[in-house]
Amino acid sequence: MSALSSSAQKVQDALTALGSRAIVVEHENPGRTAAEAAALLRCDIAQIAKSIIFKNAVTGRSVLVITSGANRVDEKKVTAILGDKLAKADAAFVREQTGFAIGGVPPLAHTNPGAILLDIDLLKFDQVFPAGGTPHAMFAIDPNELLRICGAQVADVRLG
Repeated sequence: MSALSSSAQKVQDALTALGSRAIVVEHENPGRTAAEAAALLRCDIAQIAKSIIFKNAVTGRSVLVITSGANRVDEKKVTAILGDKLAKADAAFVREQTGFAIGGVPPLAHTNPGAILLDIDLLKFDQVFPAGGTPHAMFAIDPNELLRICGAQVADVRLG
């Protein structure tokens, strides 16, 4: 097995430190979108655990929503859960808060972690697949373990 890129290694180190046995794998082809990742991993798009970053408009902190690849995030639901209005997070904000570029943001190992919500729909699966620090890196994990290691709050965040 070849060495991981520095971003993927950062995620692997965080997983290991948190007691997870999940293994970050870097693939030849990228999985920048949920559809690309599902095709690459040969899994259901709903098993892709997308890391969507928002900005808390009141505090300026990041808000991570780990959602199913089949779902869009309902910002009104997230606002109601957090009690603060959301703002869009541009690429610079995402990089500053997480330490990772859009397309490969993992659900952990962020530079400045903020609030974290996990889509209740991910708990329907035995395994989900989050990004591992780059568009080429992903890992398989039980969603209950993901919930534990991220310190997330389970929420209904699905639009519709």
